[in-house]
Amino acid sequence: MAKKSSAKAKSAKAPASRPTLAAVIADLKRNGSSQFRLDMARRYGIVTGDETFGTPMAKIKAIAKPLGKNHALAQELWDSEIYDARILASMVGDPDVQSAAEMDRWCKAFDNWGVCDTLCFNLFDRSPHAWAKIDAWAKRKPEFEKRAAFALLATMALHRRGTESDFLKRLPLIEAAATDERNFVKKGVNWALRAMKRGGPKVRAAAIVLARKLADSDDKTARWIGKDALRDLTK
Repeated sequence: MAKKSSAKAKSAKAPASRPTLAAVIADLKRNGSSQFRLDMARRYGIVTGDETFGTPMAKIKAIAKPLGKNHALAQELWDSEIYDARILASMVGDPDVQSAAEMDRWCKAFDNWGVCDTLCFNLFDRSPHAWAKIDAWAKRKPEFEKRAAFALLATMALHRRGTESDFLKRLPLIEAAATDERNFVKKGVNWALRAMKRGGPKVRAAAIVLARKLADSDDKTARWIGKDALRDLTK
């Protein structure tokens, strides 16, 4: 019997090794498109200092699926400073493993809305540090760091990851940032305000009150945010 067991052990397949960073990067590059890379800037307004392969989101999702959660790989992907790899990092990263300090480090590297919003949508909004980061990043000066606060607030609402009290407490952050005229901040603030309709009946009602207040503002940015959000909130 011992010999049979030994034979079975020898014939058993060794567990598949996890893909290396180099293999994953090669896969991303192979699925890249020069046309999509051009479209990122021309059609979507994604301009970044990172290297870019132009890998479409559907292809990145397909690459991510068999990888599962692998935070060590996510860290390597992030540190590669490749746009497509950083998008993939949002899909394989583990929110229960990622530290608050690492979230800050990644946020400081944001230089475009694509990575900012995708990280918030796929990873940060599942983090136990999410609410604290919304509060902290809303006070940041750099455009995409500040946007991250409101992109994260929006995705928390869209994915219903908080109580009505959680969302009501953040309405003052929206009001305070509503006069920031920078394109990606004001659009992030607008997105967060519109998303409040998913935060619960009390949140939606309070968001409508705030939107009306902003719509009547003397500040043109606040006025745009309020009017645009009001159309969505009152549908």
